[in-house]
Amino acid sequence: LTQSFGKALVFGEPSEIFRRVWVPLEGSLDEESAYLAAKLAALESLRGGFTTVCEAGTRMEPDVGVVADATGDAGIRCVLGMICNDLRPDGATEPHDAVIARAQAHLDRYAHHGLVPPSLAVSIPEAATPATLAAVSQLCRSRGAVFQTHVNEHLAAVERSLERHGRRPLERLFDDGVLGPHCLLAHATLLTPSEIVMLRDSDAAVSYNPVASAWKGNAVADALTFAAHGIRFGIGTDATRGDGFRLMDAAETAQRLTFGARTGDSSAGGGWTWLDHATAAGADAAGLRGVTGAIAPGLAADYLLVDLDVPEVAPSWDLEWELVRLTGRDQILAVVVAGRPRLWRGWPVDWDARQLIDDVRRRAKKVVVDAPVQIVHPTSTEHRKASRTTDARE
Repeated sequence: LTQSFGKALVFGEPSEIFRRVWVPLEGSLDEESAYLAAKLAALESLRGGFTTVCEAGTRMEPDVGVVADATGDAGIRCVLGMICNDLRPDGATEPHDAVIARAQAHLDRYAHHGLVPPSLAVSIPEAATPATLAAVSQLCRSRGAVFQTHVNEHLAAVERSLERHGRRPLERLFDDGVLGPHCLLAHATLLTPSEIVMLRDSDAAVSYNPVASAWKGNAVADALTFAAHGIRFGIGTDATRGDGFRLMDAAETAQRLTFGARTGDSSAGGGWTWLDHATAAGADAAGLRGVTGAIAPGLAADYLLVDLDVPEVAPSWDLEWELVRLTGRDQILAVVVAGRPRLWRGWPVDWDARQLIDDVRRRAKKVVVDAPVQIVHPTSTEHRKASRTTDARE
């Protein structure tokens, strides 16, 4: 949620943008800019039809309470992760007891917060010692919280893990007893058959992030195989798309192009698979089963009001497929979270989003310019100019 100032900076960039863009950018945020960035991301998510966001942890200096304030003021539910890495980039190690004490304090702080269930995270397995990985995971298990980490997304990360530990990231988590039903693993794209079995046997959940795969990944998670084996997964974004309908379309398209096309599977899960994993199964993966994810007695009143009286779904023959492939966020009339209307026709009903946008424009440029961000490729405008220069020489 604190990456929204740098959205277009990562377009067309090589895979590991977290090292060159996100970590430097987040490290340059102060309390005001962090609040603005998180609230902007929350607004984008609400406009895209999300009633819940799952924050995987930010590496900024300000306290994560800034993110809780921003999402609460925006009106969206937020599973709030706090980073518990104990291995620094320079090779030094944070004191184990201090990391665990901060983790416990975070869980205590938000234990009874209605819209902000707490979560703990390690950004990637190689950013923590085995003892801290196991302890943080066990703490989440014992407290009913979600443990989050990114695994098997890029070839570089898989190879680093093999060089340092002799095991792939998911293998390491499984062998060290970290995995379990309380785990939410982002990406999980580069999996061997045995690792898929590890996922199934541990009952860990996956955030299937199809747009991240398209924009900067090395592979697409085999969500159809996950579904066939009963592996729990939700459709996630990894901060790459705040539009839920386009995300469902991307989830189905990625499976069709990478797995369905080569096996002649024209259904590629059917429309209902992607709708379910964007709603009820997504809530389950985020640790919110029994709280939200469906319209049913006893659950929170988190829902969308969608206009279906539009040309795109007239006539209607298969609504679930139509929601995946034909529906857009412009059809979202209202977004309701915890029984309260949050948005009407794309704009908040109880706070000034236009003022937020003005504030973001005022602060974001300086933050990005001052951050030690490294962009490998030029912007499209610069690239176009360079291409014309090359053409003229030829």
